[in-house]
Amino acid sequence: MFGTPIQMWVTFGIVVAVALAVDLGVFHREAHRITWKLALAESAGWIALALGFNLWLYSSRGPQVGLEFLTSYLVEKSLSVDNIFVFILIFKAFRVPAVSHHKVLYYGVVGALVLRAAFVLAGIELLQYFHPVLFLFGAILLITGARMMLPAKRVIRPDRNWLVRATRRFVPVLADYEGEKFLVKRGEKWNATPLFLALIAVEAMDIIFALDSVPAVLAITRDPFIVYSSNAFAILGLRSLYFALADILPRFRFLHQGLAIVLILVGGKMLVSDWWPIPASVSLVVIAGVLATTVLTSIAFSQKSGGMRKT
Repeated sequence: MFGTPIQMWVTFGIVVAVALAVDLGVFHREAHRITWKLALAESAGWIALALGFNLWLYSSRGPQVGLEFLTSYLVEKSLSVDNIFVFILIFKAFRVPAVSHHKVLYYGVVGALVLRAAFVLAGIELLQYFHPVLFLFGAILLITGARMMLPAKRVIRPDRNWLVRATRRFVPVLADYEGEKFLVKRGEKWNATPLFLALIAVEAMDIIFALDSVPAVLAITRDPFIVYSSNAFAILGLRSLYFALADILPRFRFLHQGLAIVLILVGGKMLVSDWWPIPASVSLVVIAGVLATTVLTSIAFSQKSGGMRKT
């Protein structure tokens, strides 16, 4: 499919399906609050799985493909961190119990995998048949990056999202939670619970994030397999990353500026790619350097101003 042997797609699909089944059926069979240590261990496991997949690509399809996947995964992983801030707002807005966070994110990930596939296919088709859209994608990344650089505080109201409002309009919504159920049948009608609205809000926000993340990877490679698989592995590890970083992430003062620089860099790379193609190895080194500088600067600033308090 699109130049990638079908057996590679099948292998990738099996890896993702097994990973999701093990995650829900073994490690999170029962609802429970996920501790910071467990989340950190799971996050390390997802990263290890992605790097193992990267090594497989490196050995089976060559160094260039392996490097493109690693760069794309790093970009997607860094941009997915911004999702965590939105997840925090969603769970607060809908007062989602802590034990239910994982279930919402789990099914949110499943939905995101489907949505990202649609975005990736659409983006590649547009670039193939209407090349000038390349400059539109680059401009979107530059504008988004510039907006993130601004000091103005972003106001996000997930409970007023257009998809949430549409759901409220067409589906009766209960006032209270019913355990971990998304839908409850009362009489002859199905009713949504607030947990279902939280899931809808997560999916709606992923649509918005996909408008940035998919073009960002398309600036690195046009290989559909690399674009989608790097997106998928970044999404798969997002839940554990949320539980590992939700409490301390807001204290990284310069995180948004670092992510903004990444978007500006990949947007610029996309705009000049027809005349000055930039190797994936250069992109990898520069992006990794920006992210490392952002984290270290935030830590240094935090220590200078009194240090990060433990929660």
